[in-house]
Amino acid sequence: MSQVLEANDLLTECRDLADRAKVASRAMAVAPGKAKNAWLTRSARALEERAAEILEANALDVEAAPGLGLNAAAIDRLTLNPKRIAQMGAGLLEVAALPDPLGEVLQSSRRPNGLEVTQIRVPLGVVFMIYESRPNVTLDAAALCVKSGNAAILRGGKEAIHSNRILHRILADELERAGLPADAVQLVQTTDREAVGHLLRMPERIDLAIPRGGEGLIRRVAQEAQMPVLKHYQGNCHIYVDADVDQDAAIKIIVNAKVQRPGVCNAAETLLVHRKVAAEFLPKAAETLNGLGVELRGDEPSRALVPSMVPATASDWDTEFLDKILAVGVVDSLDAAVAHITRHTSGHTEAILTRDLGSARRFVAEVDSSAVMVNASTRFNDGFELGLGAEIGISTDKFHARGPCGLRELTSTKWVVYGDGQIRE
Repeated sequence: MSQVLEANDLLTECRDLADRAKVASRAMAVAPGKAKNAWLTRSARALEERAAEILEANALDVEAAPGLGLNAAAIDRLTLNPKRIAQMGAGLLEVAALPDPLGEVLQSSRRPNGLEVTQIRVPLGVVFMIYESRPNVTLDAAALCVKSGNAAILRGGKEAIHSNRILHRILADELERAGLPADAVQLVQTTDREAVGHLLRMPERIDLAIPRGGEGLIRRVAQEAQMPVLKHYQGNCHIYVDADVDQDAAIKIIVNAKVQRPGVCNAAETLLVHRKVAAEFLPKAAETLNGLGVELRGDEPSRALVPSMVPATASDWDTEFLDKILAVGVVDSLDAAVAHITRHTSGHTEAILTRDLGSARRFVAEVDSSAVMVNASTRFNDGFELGLGAEIGISTDKFHARGPCGLRELTSTKWVVYGDGQIRE
């Protein structure tokens, strides 16, 4: 009986949280841009002023992380330091500086009968964000939801619970001071996984669910959600080195794409090299990557050139390693590279490194992913780097939004029609 009561209590708590978010979303839809920007600015300043509290809370999470099974890459995503806190504050200020998307006129016309027809941008309503061991997502999600006129329900992973609680408290403290509803940003305080299930079954209260984390989390949300889901399952990103390439520049790009932060979704996981340059290029690239601790898993042609490579298995071509591991293959042509990517891509990010403009144009046209890079690192498929100010996630879906999702992707549209007495004949 007590278990039933506890389950009912949790359901009631989740329903109340969602109800309050729904009410707040109505106020947010008409909140002035000045108030939203004031909240972002005040929150950025509060992060700096309360950095000691943030670091103290984060230390508790980092200390417990190994016991929760987090690997080195996951602990890196979890860990905060003064530099990262400053970057989070700068991110809030960047969002404040962005144009408010609400009310933007997408198209307008005057009909022959005199009706004035306009399509404008409006908020989605309530956004439910579910994420794992990256406390900075608490700030990114809250900032983008509030700026785009939505209310946010945030549910971080248990591994970051202390960090998320203090970050949410800082944001919440500034909401009412800026003249915004206190419930515009709420944190699911419990680590009970069933709370997520309850909220995913509330489509009348929640308008969009966004999972950000491992494939298991994303598949669970996609399967259980009764509202639309914005998602990507994997970031199996490819880099193709073409026959005509600046080899030194290519190695720098590959190192950045693989090594800078190997545990993120836009890190490179597969390297394909044209056969014409493989004999010269691969040994140099392998030496550099090995020196940085990267394990290379090659096909037979790659291993013939670099015998120290680990033999690649069939599953390696479909794996998001999220670690210092890179699958390496030699291909006979641009067509072969595109064919390989088409078979194995997760639709996230692919790059071509080439001096041949024709090859670049063909690659861009034929590769079907949310972002395609030419002579640039896959790591640039990121909201900040592409000028969105921040992102709430990278979508590999093709409906509603694709690629880094910022302010505009958190809006919908509305048709507004002005008349002076017209009736339909």
